[in-house]
Amino acid sequence: MAPKTILIVGATGNTGRKTTETLSQNTKTMSHLKEYRLLALTRSTGSAVAQTLSRLSNVTLEEKNWPEIDAAWLRERNVVKVFIASHNEPAHFAEESAFHVAALKAGVRYVVRISTTAANVTPDCLAYYPRQHWAIEQLLGSPQFTKMQWSSLQPNVFFAFTLPPAVEFVKNCRKGGKQGTLGLMLDEKAPVGVVDADDVGRFAAALLSAEDHSIHNKKKYVLNGPEDLTGRAIVDLVEKEIGTKVQNVKFRDVDFVDQMGASSLQAHLVQSIREAPVTAWDGKCSIATTSKEVYDLASPQTTAGEWFQNALKDQA
Repeated sequence: MAPKTILIVGATGNTGRKTTETLSQNTKTMSHLKEYRLLALTRSTGSAVAQTLSRLSNVTLEEKNWPEIDAAWLRERNVVKVFIASHNEPAHFAEESAFHVAALKAGVRYVVRISTTAANVTPDCLAYYPRQHWAIEQLLGSPQFTKMQWSSLQPNVFFAFTLPPAVEFVKNCRKGGKQGTLGLMLDEKAPVGVVDADDVGRFAAALLSAEDHSIHNKKKYVLNGPEDLTGRAIVDLVEKEIGTKVQNVKFRDVDFVDQMGASSLQAHLVQSIREAPVTAWDGKCSIATTSKEVYDLASPQTTAGEWFQNALKDQA
């Protein structure tokens, strides 16, 4: 039989990369984890990120389209713990729920999954995808799933979704281009606990590394960054870099949604994503909502300023 396995679904993705890296380190330092191997799932083992992960201690890569995984596949690899970061496309509920059914049938003991902004995970959210996360959490909390323990992580919006327009704006100004309009998803003044995906990955790894994960069973953990961010604060970061005032700013900018749904057969669903930031604009997504356990196990580290500077260096 294969050694006990922790499966990382989406290992090369937004949160999965840091989850994998942290688990790899933990298998070297935590005695109870030394009997586990890490199976990192990816759509392409040839990608740069996949190749980097393949060189980590105790990590095995495998190419697999995760929605096709069944109970036999999981049993063959002796998967006992799982991290899964699903997509948010319209087929999300059908595909992730099928995965959890397979995990239950295969005897998987513990699952850590990535959800979305806590204030949106309600049955009446106007944006479509948070309702899917709500439905998955209801499924996992049902009596039929009692034998499989789980935790659902509800991170706030990521830096990768809020700061790139500011990075591009600075890049354009440095090349001598006209300023144009700086479009920002955040409200000018409403505080939002924007979070780094790596901080979410570190927390997920902390849960999966626990010797006794029963205390985390059926828990929904809200994750934010170490400090609140506003649209005005992003403008301040930009102005410091370009050495002059930004002439035109559009706060609450969700025009990117139009591009997302332009060629989609479910364009009407994609358009509902415009409603997702409303809870943040209403002040419901500040760092005050962060779960206490996040600070206890893996406090958020990366600030907006640090992420912004690192992104500028990467594009230099």
